[in-house]
Amino acid sequence: MANPLQKRTSDGSRWDRMIALVDMNAFFASIEQLDFPELRGRPVGVTNGKTGTCIITCSYEARTKGIKTGMRVKDALKIDPEFVQRPARPERYAAVSTKIMNELRNITPDIEIFSVDEAFLDLTHCQRLYDSPQEVVKLIKRTVFDVSGLRCSIGLSGDKSTAKYAAKLKKPNGSTIIRPEDAAKTLADQPVTVICGIAKGIEKHLNARSVYTCGDVAKLPISEMSSRWGSIGRRMWLACQGQDPEELIQEIPEPKSIGHGKVVPPNTTDETTLMVYLIHMCHKVGTRLRRHELLAQNFSISLRTEEGWIKEHFVTEPTQNGNVLVKLCKDFLDCRWEGQGIWQVQITALDPVPLSGQTDMFLETTDEKLIQQKANEVMDKINDRYGEFSLCPAPLLNRSTMPNVISPAWKPFGHRETIQTQRALAS
Repeated sequence: MANPLQKRTSDGSRWDRMIALVDMNAFFASIEQLDFPELRGRPVGVTNGKTGTCIITCSYEARTKGIKTGMRVKDALKIDPEFVQRPARPERYAAVSTKIMNELRNITPDIEIFSVDEAFLDLTHCQRLYDSPQEVVKLIKRTVFDVSGLRCSIGLSGDKSTAKYAAKLKKPNGSTIIRPEDAAKTLADQPVTVICGIAKGIEKHLNARSVYTCGDVAKLPISEMSSRWGSIGRRMWLACQGQDPEELIQEIPEPKSIGHGKVVPPNTTDETTLMVYLIHMCHKVGTRLRRHELLAQNFSISLRTEEGWIKEHFVTEPTQNGNVLVKLCKDFLDCRWEGQGIWQVQITALDPVPLSGQTDMFLETTDEKLIQQKANEVMDKINDRYGEFSLCPAPLLNRSTMPNVISPAWKPFGHRETIQTQRALAS
């Protein structure tokens, strides 16, 4: 009797590499329609809070009418008066994403969480478990739907770039399989910008050399792209041939920075309002540093004006205390801000290092610092259990009602878990 684990694809062949890209369909808007059935079939757009004016993402019903991501709500309503605005619920989206990503690990342990709504799966070593690539795709789609109630699109090929291209071809709820030997031919007539990482700047450089399509790239020596853009250039050259060599990135590197920013009411000139936003960001940075047992001593504080950014670099003793950052912000406003209108604030720890590093040797412990450390520990435990800023400094009672924003680099673990999921939401 044949061993069921020795199955091969239906034509008897195995791919040298088999990579799938799982791409959720209008992820945030789809979750809104899932949770609120009255929104199904309607043009829905998600904004950053009830007062948000810009559409983060929208449902396919909205897209078919010409409403797009990045469009103003007022313009969407002109296109369709039935357009429904929904405030973002990032904790809910993060919780659903976490459940999906965890379940996909049951298909293959080799997974790269590319963003909150995309994941690469390396199925190379799992091929013998399935009769065909089509069976693999069906399993992925069924797994995602069973755990979340949501649809997704799948791209399956022999490398990451081709799989990502394939996933975009049949949306929503479609799938495209491009066999590795067909990848170069499939991509040949496509513009170079279909390859993830080739944006307008690189496209312009290539166009100046009469390179417009992926097939045209083969006319250039690979050395020309690698000499200009290094290893990334070499990867782009190969990706245009359907041979992207990059492996899945499963390990999250140590953080190079820890930062938080928030948009403020346009043209804000009230110092008290600015300090509330700055205090909010200071404590978010401090909380993340403590959560991941990091310290930093170089910080950047920035305000965005109509003309550009006002920035200042500060050096402190190694810290993870938001109150220290608050004092820096007060000094920053006193010294650098001249009362002009502000649109956005940003606080960034530029050099986070593990708490157990050599910087500990230079920390001077005082009674005041010990008291603050204990207070932070209590506050962090309460907020971890009941939600971010359930317990917070008094000025933050008047903080912005706009919710957190999911970073493009968000991950459901590690220092990139910028949106924490409460247990009730994740269950």
